[in-house]
Amino acid sequence: MRFSFRSWMARVALALALPAGALVAAPFSAITAAAQTMPAGAKPPEAFPRVKLTAGMFVIDAAVAANDPDREQGLMYRTQLAPNEGMLFVFNENAVHCFWMKNTLIPLSIAFIRADGTITDIDEMQAETTNNHCPRNNGTYALEMSKGWFTAKGIRPGTKIQGLPQPQ
Repeated sequence: MRFSFRSWMARVALALALPAGALVAAPFSAITAAAQTMPAGAKPPEAFPRVKLTAGMFVIDAAVAANDPDREQGLMYRTQLAPNEGMLFVFNENAVHCFWMKNTLIPLSIAFIRADGTITDIDEMQAETTNNHCPRNNGTYALEMSKGWFTAKGIRPGTKIQGLPQPQ
């Protein structure tokens, strides 16, 4: 392949003029963007244990937050989720567990779940807010997915989630 210095400079100028999203290195840029927005001491997304859950015919790839530090961080600082990716919060007690969206950069839907896997409540949450989102019923689990995911899949209270890990 032959090129001149002038054509090389034109390509560099074009690359600098394009928005960052137009560059093809999506996986690298996604990792870089996540690394840049994570504060020191925050657990990176790939460090959370994962579990496969099912809701009817849908398979969910869920990161698991089963201890206080992981539950406190949750999906904070994340800029995106894969289409069927979410976070499962596992609690050691059957109670009303409330959530908020402080430092959470993407809007989410949350399903509150009893110990037997039955969804009791679903709520929609706006990014970066401190509004409380509390279920009307006690539960042992909560599952966060991209905003609108449960509605788009026809999943509502009464649906059972399969594959839930046992609380510690």
